[in-house]
Parts: sequence; structure tokens; C-alpha cells
Amino acid sequence: MKFLTLALALSFTLFAQRPADWTAPFPPHKVIGNLYYVGSEGLASYLITTPQGHILINSSLESSVPLIRQSVEKLGFRWSDVKILLISHAHWDHCAGSAKILASTGAKYMVMDADVPVIESGGKVDFQYGDSASSHFTPAKVDRVLHDGDEVRLGDAMLVAHLTPGHTKGCTTWTMKVRQNGTAYNVVIVGSPNVNPGYRLVHNARYPQIAQDYERTFRTLKSLPCDIFLGAHGSYYGLAEKFPRLTKDGPNPFIDPDGFRRYVADREQAFRAELKKQSESR
Repeated sequence: MKFLTLALALSFTLFAQRPADWTAPFPPHKVIGNLYYVGSEGLASYLITTPQGHILINSSLESSVPLIRQSVEKLGFRWSDVKILLISHAHWDHCAGSAKILASTGAKYMVMDADVPVIESGGKVDFQYGDSASSHFTPAKVDRVLHDGDEVRLGDAMLVAHLTPGHTKGCTTWTMKVRQNGTAYNVVIVGSPNVNPGYRLVHNARYPQIAQDYERTFRTLKSLPCDIFLGAHGSYYGLAEKFPRLTKDGPNPFIDPDGFRRYVADREQAFRAELKKQSESR
């Protein structure tokens, strides 16, 4: 299936080589309301704006920071107004730039509890990639430790952190409500439900409950109301295909509840197939 092919392609290259689209510029744009896309073609970063300052989700690579800053400023916002930095999960392609962003903005770093040790060790205690120097990054101090269901507020914006573990122990799916033209929309920014190549779902000494955590993630994702479907990589929600259809007066292509349900179902099917395969080989 399309989702499976994209996910596997991403996963196989994730810690082997850097895909070209990770650093390829992509037009910054309004997704809906006060929510903007400021990432590269392959690595998603989001800006939530308020009169009291802004929230940034995902710092991506260290080399991504100038691109993210340029995207924020192209949209007419000030980099120094970024007050809160969040991430989807503690893999270097989503958090390696955090230390650089924190130093240049003075933002507060807020991370889900189970991912905090990975962030503050620079990736060295990651259950899968901790022994791989190519997966390490500059450590950053976490200012606020988040827990499942915690709210992050700034001005009139409020996001909810949903623990969706497995891909990392603290993988986080973010939800928020936005209003546009008098209508309220439920936004879901998926952390990652993918099982990377090499992940042991059975008898994993470094992460004994990994399979149960994936089960929890799919239960959580299926319970979330979703109008606007987004994710940690643009490929999750078809960014490249949807963006050209984004026009001032036309329907918003990012309103895609059916796409969200199909994506979650596809990823759950892939997880269950891999779990069955590993269980039967033991």
C-alpha cells in the first residue's frame, strides 16, 4: 500500500543516510487558522501563532534551523517571538536542531516524560539507536516535563499532548482546535506509529512493553476526533500532493478525516503483520 511504501522508505533511510527531501526547501504556508507549516519538504515543522508569542513543533536537523527560521520570517513573524518549542518524538530528524533554536530564541523546551532522557543525553540512551553515533545530537535541557494529556497554553492557543509510544517511548501526538470563518476544526499532528526496520517487538530487553505501547498508540489515535490531518513527516498526510490544491477560496485540502482514518488503519495493519511475523519466528 502507498502508506506502507512511504513509511518503509522513510524508515530504511532514517538512520542510514539523509534523504534529499529532508533538507529541500518547501513553501511555508498557512494550514488553517493560526497554524502554519514551516518545515522542509520531508521534515515537518509547525508554527502556532498568538499575540503573546508563538509555539514551534519540531526543530528537525541542526542544519534545518536556518530554513525553519527563514520560513517563519517569510510568513511575517519574528523568530524571537517563538516562546515554546515542542517535538513529536526524540529521534534526531525531529529534535537535533533544538539546542540551536533554544539558544537563538530563549524558548522553553517541553518534552514528553519518557523522551526526556533521550533528549538530555543527545540520543545516547535511545532504546534502538543509542549505540549509533550517527544518531546522536546536541543535548538540550528540558524546561517542562510533559505527561499524557497535559495541556500547553500560550495566549489563546492550547495544545494537548497525547502519549503515543512505541516508535519512541515518549512519542507524542499533538491535538488542538482552530477556528476559521466561524467554524471550529480538530487538528491532529501524528507523532509516528511506524515500526522501524530492526525494531524488536518481541522479547525486547531494552523496551519490554514495546508491543503493548504500540497497541496503546493505535487505541489513542482511533479515539481522536480529526478534521485536519498532519504529521511529523509530510508524507504521512500527503503534503506534496495536497499543497498545490491549497487556494484562497477553494476547499482546504488538509481537511481530511478519511485520510487520517485510512492512515491509522494502514499503520496498525503493518504493525500487526510485523508482530505476527516476529512472534511466529520465536
